[in-house]
Parts: sequence; structure tokens; C-alpha cells
Amino acid sequence: MVDVPVDQLTGVVDGVRTRARGQLLDAALELFGVYGYAQTSEQDLCETAGVPAEVLWEEFGSREGLLMALHNQITTSGLRAAEVALLSEGMDDCPVEQRFRRLFDAYVSAVTRDLREARVTFVEVLGVSPAVDAHCKRWRDLWTDFLTGEAERAAVRGEVEERDHRVVVMVMVGTVHELMAHHARRPRRARPDEVTEELTKLGLAMLGVETAG
Repeated sequence: MVDVPVDQLTGVVDGVRTRARGQLLDAALELFGVYGYAQTSEQDLCETAGVPAEVLWEEFGSREGLLMALHNQITTSGLRAAEVALLSEGMDDCPVEQRFRRLFDAYVSAVTRDLREARVTFVEVLGVSPAVDAHCKRWRDLWTDFLTGEAERAAVRGEVEERDHRVVVMVMVGTVHELMAHHARRPRRARPDEVTEELTKLGLAMLGVETAG
């Protein structure tokens, strides 16, 4: 019998688990994003992913846990895209309207390039359970922190009024998600630039900034 090092065995097991997680996330994107969360069973997910039900339970705990993991994956890509835009060349010198436009453009492009991702992120997570509601609230709070920072930066530059912007930004974030859900449900897909324009005007109007257009 050939002895196999423990670390080599561990690496093989980790690789198998990583592939299984990826297969389940891919299956969830396809089934939740095309047919809907309510219409998809755990059996459907496991059959599509080609893994036993035990793998779903071990890796995600439940169908609901898989939904939240997929939502995390998609929403993280949107936040990362906005962060990259925020750190891009010339961003510090942009007026507030252009900064918001670039941030929203990066976010919208990231979360709408795949219609299935948009549906999962803005439609299929709604009303699933208190746990999913709490999960989505944590993401809204994160976005509120992110955009409040941008509003405060604009206030320091004299582009918006000096005040506590957090409450306004909280309302803005909720409204942005409602608008994104509206676009995700529409049979005719709005162009990313149309959505960006709409969100930019909304955000700036709520902060009391008049747009050029």
C-alpha cells in the first residue's frame, strides 16, 4: 500500500468541495435565475449540479443558504466594481454628478450583464424568509455606508449641503433596489446606460443636487 501524505489528501478533498460548491452555485444561478426560487427544489438543484443532496446540506445548509451564498457572490461583484471605479484615475477631481454616474455605471454593468444574476439579486430574494430579509438588510446597510461616504465627500467639497446624509442615503438605497427589481422583471431589458442615468438622477435629486441634463 502506498502512503499518501495527509496534506495531499486534504488538498484533494478541498478541491472536490470547491468544485461541488461551484457546481451548486452554477445550478442555482440557472434554476433560480430562469425558473425562480419558489419553483426550484433541492432535488432540482442537486440533479442539475450533479452532486448528492448531502453536499448541498454540508456546504450551504439548505436551499435558502445556497440562495444567500449566490446573492453574496453577485452583490460582491457589484460592490467591487464600484470600489474599482471609485479608485480609478481622475475620480478625485470629478464633480459629484460624474462620480455618481461612474459609480452607478460600474455597479449596474456588473450586476446586469447576466439577466439571471439580476433576477436573483433583485427579485428572487424578496419575501423568501426572515433570514433572507436580514441577509439583504446587511447588504443594504453596507451600501448605505459606502454611499454615505460619497455624500460626505461631496459635502466637504461644497457640492451638497452639510448635514446628516445617512437617512437620505438609506432611503436612496432602498429605492435603488426597488428600481433594479422593476427593471429585472420587465420583459424588455433596459440598456445599462438607461438604468445608470435613471439611478444617477434619482441619487443626486435625493441629495439636492441638480443634474446638467
